[in-house]
Amino acid sequence: MCYKVGTRKVSKMSELLEPKGIKVNTYTQYFAADGFDRPLLPVLSNDSPKEVKTARWKLIPYWVKTEADANSYANTLNAKCETIFEVKTYAPYIQKNRCLLLIDGFFEPNHPRKGVTVPYYISSADDNRPLALGCTYADWVNTETGEVSRTFSVITTPPNALLSEIHNEGQRMPLIVEPEKWEQWLSPMAQQEIKAMMTPLPDGLLKAHPVSGLVYKKGVNANVPEAILPYRETLF
Repeated sequence: MCYKVGTRKVSKMSELLEPKGIKVNTYTQYFAADGFDRPLLPVLSNDSPKEVKTARWKLIPYWVKTEADANSYANTLNAKCETIFEVKTYAPYIQKNRCLLLIDGFFEPNHPRKGVTVPYYISSADDNRPLALGCTYADWVNTETGEVSRTFSVITTPPNALLSEIHNEGQRMPLIVEPEKWEQWLSPMAQQEIKAMMTPLPDGLLKAHPVSGLVYKKGVNANVPEAILPYRETLF
C-alpha cells in the first residue's frame, strides 16, 4: 500500500512552511512518484526539523553494502506500526531516526469486484495543507562509492473509515501526522510515546477521488498532471 505519492511545487511548499521558520530546499515535484524507483522526496528529519531536505524512498539498513544489493533488498517502502520495533530492518532506527515525508497526496487501489481495480488519489481536505507521513530513516553508506544516502520507510497503520472503504483489500493507510504534532514526532520520545502516535488519522481530514489507471500501467510515464485528475476529466 502507499507505493505512489505526489509532491507539490517547491514555491507552494515554501509559501506554507517558511512563515513557520522552516527552510525549504530544492526538490523535484512529482504528480506521481513510484516508490519502486526509489525517488528522492522532501522530508523533515529529527536532526534538522527546521529544514526540508531530500531523502530516498526505501529504507536500506546498514548491513546492505552496494547499490545492486540495495535495489534487490526486500521491499521496505512501508513499515507496519504493529511490528516496527521488532523487525530487524527497522528496529535499529525507529527509536532515534524519525522523519516526515511531505506530500500533496497518495494513491491507493480500490477493488469493487474481482479483477477490477479503481485507483484513488487521497489528499488533505484542506487544499492549503500538505500531508506529512510519519517515517523512520537510515543513513545508508554505499561501500563501493562511500556515498551516504538518507533512506526511509513510510509507517502504516490500520485504516480510518475512508481508507477502509477505498483500500478494501489491503486495509492499511500511511501514518499521517497532523501539523500540531510534527514537532512531537521529530522530538526524542520513549517507545510507548512513539507507539501512541502511530494511530489512524481521524475521519474527516482527508478527501479522495477516483483517477485513471495511468498510475498502474507498466511502461507508461505516470508523472503527468493527468495522473491526479478525477477520472472523468482524463484522456486515459
